Amino acid sequence: MKKKLKTPLLQSGVFAGLTVSLSIGVAPLAFAQTASSAVPAQADSPPSTQPPATTVVAADTAVPTPPPTGFWDRANLFGDMGGLRPWLGNYGITFNLQETSEYLNNLSGGVRRGGTYDGLTQFSVVVDTAKAIGLPGGTFNVSGLQIHGTNLTQRNLLTLQGASGIEANDTTRLWELWYQQSLLAGKVDVKVGQQSLDQEFMVSQYANTFINQTFGWPVLPSVDLPAGGPAYPLSSLGARVRVKPSDSWTVLAGVFDGNPAGSDVGDPQQQNHHGTNFNLHNGALFIGEVQYALNPPPANALDPQPAGLPGTYKLGFWYNTQRFADQRFDNTGLSLASSDSTGIARSHRGDYSFYAVADQMVWRPSADSPRSVGVFARIMGAPGDRNLVNFGVNAGVTLKAPFNGRDNDVAGLAIGYAQIGSRARDLASDTAALATPGYPSRSAETVIEATYLYQVTPWWQLQADFQYAFRPAGGIPDPENPAQRVGNEAVVGLRTNIVF
Repeated sequence: MKKKLKTPLLQSGVFAGLTVSLSIGVAPLAFAQTASSAVPAQADSPPSTQPPATTVVAADTAVPTPPPTGFWDRANLFGDMGGLRPWLGNYGITFNLQETSEYLNNLSGGVRRGGTYDGLTQFSVVVDTAKAIGLPGGTFNVSGLQIHGTNLTQRNLLTLQGASGIEANDTTRLWELWYQQSLLAGKVDVKVGQQSLDQEFMVSQYANTFINQTFGWPVLPSVDLPAGGPAYPLSSLGARVRVKPSDSWTVLAGVFDGNPAGSDVGDPQQQNHHGTNFNLHNGALFIGEVQYALNPPPANALDPQPAGLPGTYKLGFWYNTQRFADQRFDNTGLSLASSDSTGIARSHRGDYSFYAVADQMVWRPSADSPRSVGVFARIMGAPGDRNLVNFGVNAGVTLKAPFNGRDNDVAGLAIGYAQIGSRARDLASDTAALATPGYPSRSAETVIEATYLYQVTPWWQLQADFQYAFRPAGGIPDPENPAQRVGNEAVVGLRTNIVF
């Protein structure tokens, strides 16, 4: 989930820090995968508001159980809405609504102190075509966003790894619009339409607990791809195929329009202000991912659980066919910092990255215990000549049910690292030598986050958060004093999620 900064040497992802999610539907959708596009959730991953679906009545039989209807126990604030939800469900229609609200405050460093509020209302309609029109295996999805508030990262921080994953320009926009068809008894499915890749690709289940943008859509594609890539709040037309030959193996592959903004000039979100630029003329983005599930939960809830601890491991790549600007040299071979430079960067054909993701539960006292410890790591690299960030890493640990009686609370600690590409580092050195004496050197940006998610009710979460950023943007100059870099930043925040 990302947004571009309007600074010549700096681009960034979407940011924020306190969230309220309000959802009308079976389960919340914001920053999570929709019911039809989701990779199966890891056991004991961050808590879900979805109620249990079945109850055991015989050795090989399960029947649906009504969801809880009590105000403090039901999955949604508005319950079944006077029977409207189940009535729509009979026709295969699920309506979802979420509101995400947060407040973040920069306590030190950065370019400005102080706090900001920002929020996100997300709404969607999902149609099961088997129930709606008698077409088995089909799912239609349309979703939209209403984004409001102020972007703390852009205004106060100027970090590459945004303080939150929901910051974006104020607007109401279409997000996703796609049709998915399941084939071969569910072993294959194909999705076609306007899609946001952060819903399926590069996803880490344990990282989703954290607020910083880099733990959702990672910093490397957010900074390096045109318009930050097809990820929140943008999306691109394309097609995705998923093949699942066994319970353990899954293969994802897709091709999408190369620039979701539709233009390489100006603010990407302004270029595609309402999400209705359905482009197929900006090159192509190819992406593929292989996933292996270790000790996956059984497809049938009545089957015995695996003895080992669950984990998921992923390898992937992406390739964009567009042209990309060199981070140091102009089209004549001179440094862009030179007074004799043409100011037109050398052009490179295509860009690519390889990545790996690991989620692993490492401890739980017993198979039926809510308490568990999970760890995650995600690493990716890209060429240093045409990319501002050429190496990114994030890793962390989460503790579910940290206290007795708090089965769905989660405490977590994580770190994000973004290394500045070699030629962008050299350009900073050239600027100090040729143009601005004392101009700061650039190296890498590191963010540490500590968070606690408190599950008030199944439909309401509160989350306290603390982040500390070392060397923002790898060491960019303070706009008020170019001879010194932007100072390290301490950010506190509170997020609240309510599911309607």
